[in-house]
Amino acid sequence: MSEQRYNLLGTDRITSRQVDELVGLARGIAADGAINQSEVEFLQKWLAANMAISDQPMIRRLYDRVNLILADGVADADECAELLDTLNSFSSRDFELGEVMKPSTLPLCDPAPTLLFRAQRYCFTGTFGFGGRRDCEQAVIKRGGEAGTLTKRTNVLVIGAYATESWKHSAFGTKIVKAVDYRESGSPIRIVSEEHWASHL
Repeated sequence: MSEQRYNLLGTDRITSRQVDELVGLARGIAADGAINQSEVEFLQKWLAANMAISDQPMIRRLYDRVNLILADGVADADECAELLDTLNSFSSRDFELGEVMKPSTLPLCDPAPTLLFRAQRYCFTGTFGFGGRRDCEQAVIKRGGEAGTLTKRTNVLVIGAYATESWKHSAFGTKIVKAVDYRESGSPIRIVSEEHWASHL
């Protein structure tokens, strides 16, 4: 066996072992149905240590997400709930981490509306390619809008591009369901994709 082939097989074994270890780690962290700050920090350290010897894209994507969560030094309740959904999906191998949600599975406004920012209230849910949730909120605030939790006063709910097909059963999915209820009861709330929102920035 050539040295190159041997090294390639060795790398494959390392990557496979890392993914198995990460699945076990994800199951352990998510087992009690909650994630705290120290668990997010531990996950960040594990991912940082393993990225150097891995070409596995899901490890890179999860590392990027965890870094976004901890960018301000605090993993808040919403961020922990979204990370819990991600780890649950990953540990059951439901989807490739970083899979882009198919828009047809979401209750988006059709046709998609023109978005304004000044004096408009936005709420963000899910995981965003644009950046962390705070980055998205800042983009709205810089354009004269408001951003915060979902209420009947919310004008636009923006759904992040990265999610699982089982969104109805996830923490961020409860916001989507609530927004649909508001819309069906006559509230003028608009539900749009991250891609549509970003095209108006």
